[in-house]
Amino acid sequence: MDILEEIVARKRVDLEQMKSRHPERTIHQEVELLMQQGIAVPSMSQALKSSQTGIIAEFKRRSPSKGWIKQDADSAQIPLGYQQSGASALSILTDTPYFGGDDSDILKARKSGVTLPILYKNFVIDEYQLFQARLCGASAVLLIAACLKKDKCHALLNMAHDLNLEVLLEMHSEADTEYADLQPDMSGVNNRNLGTFHTDVQTSFHLAGRLPEDTCRVSESGLKDAATLEALRMAGYHGFLMGERFMKESQPPLALKEMLLK
Repeated sequence: MDILEEIVARKRVDLEQMKSRHPERTIHQEVELLMQQGIAVPSMSQALKSSQTGIIAEFKRRSPSKGWIKQDADSAQIPLGYQQSGASALSILTDTPYFGGDDSDILKARKSGVTLPILYKNFVIDEYQLFQARLCGASAVLLIAACLKKDKCHALLNMAHDLNLEVLLEMHSEADTEYADLQPDMSGVNNRNLGTFHTDVQTSFHLAGRLPEDTCRVSESGLKDAATLEALRMAGYHGFLMGERFMKESQPPLALKEMLLK
């Protein structure tokens, strides 16, 4: 079992426990009431396409491969700091066992004043998680091709749209790019292999030509400097998801601001 298989297996167990504590019928009713309020959800794809930088700054306390990056990171401070420092959108990890986050991190970010689009970053394998994302204030959800059969991915994408959530569909290999015809709002290429956690930015360049021309393209993982972002922009990418690059610094928002000034 590789790391991704281990995470998904654990996710299935955790989801059953969540459903027993907070039944599906209840969360469906809560989201229905929320949607009746008519509160607009900011579009992540539009924000990236209209941005000059396209940076999706990620709030991330730990990773399976590196352990704790910033254990005491405050989701009421850092995401707002990212917004004030020039991020185009945010990504917030909501997986607890492997990344040290949960849904309350998005709620805290919203309460702190964050208005940017927020990506619900998790290993989504069940419709229940889409309702969780909508309820906590996310704008978009991550769907990972390697975690899902194509028909399941399609069903989740349609349900996300029914909840007024956009979808960032993450791919890593040529085989994964077959999922791009599902027409997600954003087509992401993860430069990190989720089975081995080996990272190679060339993956984004290699797969760029296999993504639909009219899609909002996002490169994820292993991005460290402005020169790499510019090269990816020339290859057709609109968004650049960066987490550890900032979170390992003492002041992540300042690290983002300094990079943008170079």
